[in-house]
Amino acid sequence: MKSYNQIAIYLWCAQPLFQAAVALAMWRRKLHKQFPVFFTYILAQIGIIVLTFPLRSADNYEWFFYAYWIGAAISALLSFRVIHEVFIDVFRPYHTLKDLGTVLFKWTGVVMLLVSVVVAFSNSGSSDPLTQAITTLQRSVRMVQCGLILFLLLFSRFLGVSKRQHSFGIALGFGLFASVELILIALNSGGLLAIAHITLVNSATYDLAILVWLAYALVRGEVRDAASNHLQTQRWEQSLADLHTAETRGPMAPDSLIPMFEGMVERALSRSSNLGETEDQVVAAKAGSKSAS
Repeated sequence: MKSYNQIAIYLWCAQPLFQAAVALAMWRRKLHKQFPVFFTYILAQIGIIVLTFPLRSADNYEWFFYAYWIGAAISALLSFRVIHEVFIDVFRPYHTLKDLGTVLFKWTGVVMLLVSVVVAFSNSGSSDPLTQAITTLQRSVRMVQCGLILFLLLFSRFLGVSKRQHSFGIALGFGLFASVELILIALNSGGLLAIAHITLVNSATYDLAILVWLAYALVRGEVRDAASNHLQTQRWEQSLADLHTAETRGPMAPDSLIPMFEGMVERALSRSSNLGETEDQVVAAKAGSKSAS
């Protein structure tokens, strides 16, 4: 058990060194301008480890506890923003699909935060509400990361995305780490894997993900060929553009689809709310008629 923990500590200490190499490679190739959120995420991860590692002794447990979990929350939020950045880069030639994805990511982020808060306040066990909320947020982000890499693997040819593009490498690293972590959580829930083994495998997988990012940062990315855009994807783009024209026809029509999609979501939510109120009124009316009879 002690040897496992020692190896995990070595792997943890190697992370800021690998991340510093990724940051340096991105800076030299000016990728920090193309992916500023991911570059910020890498720097934040270095700062979090440098801050928390000296506090891991028993004498500083309270400081370590708050520093670790606050750092985990910052990491999860930045990870989610990186997913959006990758999504925007993938859909760069398709402006309407990019606007739709922006709205979907915005509402997904709101839902994840609400779920985390609900889980924290509804926790009746001995776990700290802060850890419950952040853990739920982390797992939600991991699910989205797995979905992103699966989406790119399945639809890369439709979007004209090359597997040598930097955005694909970022998604590949996150998807690798997220999928392994979710599998480890499932095995631990079933009592098939000890915490020490989870920590070791998790640290090793994250180191591997950083090395994937480093490899993509060092290799010159492949330029996207606009002529390779799939005809079906262009039809989706055109259909959304036609919808935009029909919804926003007029002299003050906005250039972006984001206000239109937000309005559609708000109208759908208001209709659901009105439907729920109507059902409640019907139930109340039935109850009143039964009591009168």
